[in-house]
Amino acid sequence: MRTQTATEPRAHAPVGDLLLSRWGLVTAFVLVHAWVVLSALARSGEIFGDVSLYHWWAQRGLSTGWWPVLHEAWVYPAAALVPVTLPALGTSGFVQYATVWSAMVIALNAGAVWLLARAERPGRVAALWWLGFLAALGPIWLGRLDGVAAPLILATLLLAHRNRAVATAVATLGAWIKIAPGALVVALAATSRSVRDLVRQVAVPGAVVSVVVVGLALAGGAGERAWSVFGEQSDRTLQAESVAATWFSVARLWDPSVRIEYNDVIYTYEVVGDAANTVGHLLDVALVIAVVVVGLLAWAATRRHPELAQDVLLLSAAATLFALVVFNKVGSPQFVAWLGPPVAAALALAGPRLRRVWLVPAVAMLGVGMLTQVLYPLAYGYFLDGTPWMVGVAAVRNVAIVVLLGGALWRLVQLAASQGSRPAGSPDVP
Repeated sequence: MRTQTATEPRAHAPVGDLLLSRWGLVTAFVLVHAWVVLSALARSGEIFGDVSLYHWWAQRGLSTGWWPVLHEAWVYPAAALVPVTLPALGTSGFVQYATVWSAMVIALNAGAVWLLARAERPGRVAALWWLGFLAALGPIWLGRLDGVAAPLILATLLLAHRNRAVATAVATLGAWIKIAPGALVVALAATSRSVRDLVRQVAVPGAVVSVVVVGLALAGGAGERAWSVFGEQSDRTLQAESVAATWFSVARLWDPSVRIEYNDVIYTYEVVGDAANTVGHLLDVALVIAVVVVGLLAWAATRRHPELAQDVLLLSAAATLFALVVFNKVGSPQFVAWLGPPVAAALALAGPRLRRVWLVPAVAMLGVGMLTQVLYPLAYGYFLDGTPWMVGVAAVRNVAIVVLLGGALWRLVQLAASQGSRPAGSPDVP
């Protein structure tokens, strides 16, 4: 009887193998991004509204020499000028700019998916999950700087497995584009195995990137505006769809005094009133405390379980990013794009036992993505009007994010409180 050789393809490859093949991943990537682009075009006003601002800033800078950060305070960190300006080079109108912008974001995501797929079969499963998550989240990430930040977050976590110094450099650059990737610098620092590693792998590359970015901004005449993003954010109040605004949003169902109004300065909807302002100010402090607490838990867990440093990094990165959403008074829908990368990276890199820990969050995050897409852009008007079913959708999504944060914190507490290295064959998770 003739036997099949190793080089011959199987006549009937399982569907799973086809999906996880190189061409299966390429096909999934193309289909997901084609659908996202078409969805964005169908709702171009909601999706590309921020991109039109990016275009205006870039064209004004190129034509008049007047740049955000360099000549006026900006809501974004200084290095955000790079992705904002690149699509304007060689283009004229907004359509061309938006096309190049979308291509740039998709190219960055292609790089992140490629890094995922390198991690053998778990990485390819994670790549499919990541594409599914982006489809569930919908087109909002395509038309925001978060579409640049998310693949940088994912790339950082994947690179950290091989070279923490390079990962820190990528995360620091990402933080100077959109603050969220800076959470990974905290996680990398907290999970360093020694002071020497902390200095060599985190402090030095982070400082070098920061010096270059700030130095260029100062050379361009930015002055104190190089740090203007922090002042701009502190002046904001509670955004309507943020996690912390959930109570106010639900209270609209029975209390007509709770109001959501449009802020025409920063183009967003906010909860108005003294109570909301107080919550917003408290969140400025709570966010810092939450990041410090996660960092301390990660440090303790790494001290107790140095053999699980990579897994602690993934947990602490997830916990910190979730905290940035839960304790953030802004809480825009596109921020959910930050939460997918640690799950995707964990599905690819976590150990066999710890990988099971991420299965429930992986399923839950697909649900969070879908609810976020319903919230924005599909039914945002119903949410603003206080329609009960839409208020409920937003509340369920926000509660799910809080629960996921609680789960990551609980796992870190378990690791930080348990005994150190265990004999071979014992469970990886206490």
